[in-house]
Amino acid sequence: MPRSEPPPDWVLTRRRAIGERIRTVRVAARLTQQQVAERIDMDRATYNRIEQGHAAALLDSLILIASALDVPLSYLVREP
Repeated sequence: MPRSEPPPDWVLTRRRAIGERIRTVRVAARLTQQQVAERIDMDRATYNRIEQGHAAALLDSLILIASALDVPLSYLVREP
């Protein structure tokens, strides 16, 4: 069931931090958003929303992103 209220600010902050970590790894790997999105069978717009922290990623999506970027999932979601 979807939430009726937006998540607390600290959750949004963590979501943005995860997205920034994804972007940093992607840029270091010299990949475009489109290339990563294609590797995980996701449309680029959805991938972009995850990377920007505007969308909550499903665990499965984070696992696929970590695999496509060749980093451990724990690296993407670790506490700052």
